[in-house]
Amino acid sequence: MSPDTKTRSWIGWDAPRERFLLTGFLRPGQERTVLLELTARIAFPTVLVLSLYLLFAGHDRAGGGFSGGLVAGQAFVLRYLAGGRLDDSSTVPLRPPVLIGIGLTIATVTSFVPLLAGGQVLESAIYKFTLPLLGQIKLVTSVVLDTGVYLLIVGVVLDLLRTLGSGIEADVDAAAREQAR
Repeated sequence: MSPDTKTRSWIGWDAPRERFLLTGFLRPGQERTVLLELTARIAFPTVLVLSLYLLFAGHDRAGGGFSGGLVAGQAFVLRYLAGGRLDDSSTVPLRPPVLIGIGLTIATVTSFVPLLAGGQVLESAIYKFTLPLLGQIKLVTSVVLDTGVYLLIVGVVLDLLRTLGSGIEADVDAAAREQAR
């Protein structure tokens, strides 16, 4: 091998060979922070699992739909910081206003369902049953309300990222065009 061939084989050795984030969108080299992208890739699913734990553990312990939704929102903020607006749109298949509407509908309907059974608004019921492999399961109907609040908060955070982030990226693009002149 000649020295010239050896040099060419090293060109681009550190270029990404696979998609860092789920969409595969890569920013130009000067805008990339590989450590943040890698951290987001590892932390995103872990933080979402933590938010689901907070959602389901919220009836008996600290947590619930609001705190779980905020933790999930922080996972999406981290993902937005690492991948930008183009990456965030592929993470959630629903648009944020639809997610907000679904969450608000679930929360509203489940708060008035006890009226149909002769109870009071936001009254909760507890059902206990035993499953063969899992043992005794305790189901509290307030989890459905918490799920609606969770979806509502995640939708609001995604909508904020979409609206505020698009303005920031438009300013960055305008500054880049201005600098190119």
